[in-house]
Amino acid sequence: MSIDTPVTTLNAAFDDYPHTLPLKRGEVESSRIAFTFSDIKPANRFFKPMVRELKFDVSEMAIATFVQAKAYGKPLVLIPATVMGRFQHGAILCNAARPLAPAELAGKRVGVRAYSQTTAVWVRGILENDYGVDLGKVRWVTFEDGHVAEYREPDGVERASGDKNLLKMLRDGELDAAIYGADLPKDPALTSLIPDPDNAARTWYARHKVVPINHMVVVTKKLARSDPQAVTEIYRLLRRAKAAAGLPKPGEIDFLPFGLNACRGALQTIINYALQQRLIPRKLDVEELFDDTTRSLES
Repeated sequence: MSIDTPVTTLNAAFDDYPHTLPLKRGEVESSRIAFTFSDIKPANRFFKPMVRELKFDVSEMAIATFVQAKAYGKPLVLIPATVMGRFQHGAILCNAARPLAPAELAGKRVGVRAYSQTTAVWVRGILENDYGVDLGKVRWVTFEDGHVAEYREPDGVERASGDKNLLKMLRDGELDAAIYGADLPKDPALTSLIPDPDNAARTWYARHKVVPINHMVVVTKKLARSDPQAVTEIYRLLRRAKAAAGLPKPGEIDFLPFGLNACRGALQTIINYALQQRLIPRKLDVEELFDDTTRSLES
């Protein structure tokens, strides 16, 4: 006589991507767990409630936010499943009428939604470590707080007034450059600050062998401790959803790495960048981002 295992329903928050929609639409299912998905959009709007309130059992999260959350002792556990990754060299724009090079950034005003935004962490890290930019000589302008309440921006970071807009300030010359995430504008009046960003990014990738990860998946420590099998099942379903989306396509770089070994290089790099940029109070080990269950998950 068999005893059916009860289905555990989890509160979840994921944005709509080709590789998450099979899960959200129920095309990829489990007899072990089910999900109630949040309708909050875009993704960056549910990172703060997850970090500050543990609002969901499982959610997508910007990796810089998670690294900060871990450094400040938040009860969250990383799953080695990437839901957003991309090259970052083209994410910093300047006015095409007033072009800039990385070497000219000293004393210039550079806008970004939040200082701790993951794309900004990647871009600043690339500028500092690959182009020799002294980040302390750049005048950073932000528009909102980060997701981790305990974090304070470095001295000298300026907050734009509430009526200001990143794109308008860049167009009007109030900013010399701006860093964008997924909302990168398609505007012929703007150009990449890093010359030939696509080739620059591929050269960077060939040298570092790292995919710049933006968003991964986290669960609450409560869930990880009380039901590690559910956490393993989340990972399995995310892998199946990625496969259902046909990703990665043959011959293409896998921007959605799964498993600790595949993600280790990117995680170590973002930790190093976060420490350089004073986003975290101490250096983290990659392994401490995970628990015993999630650390062992591989692709």
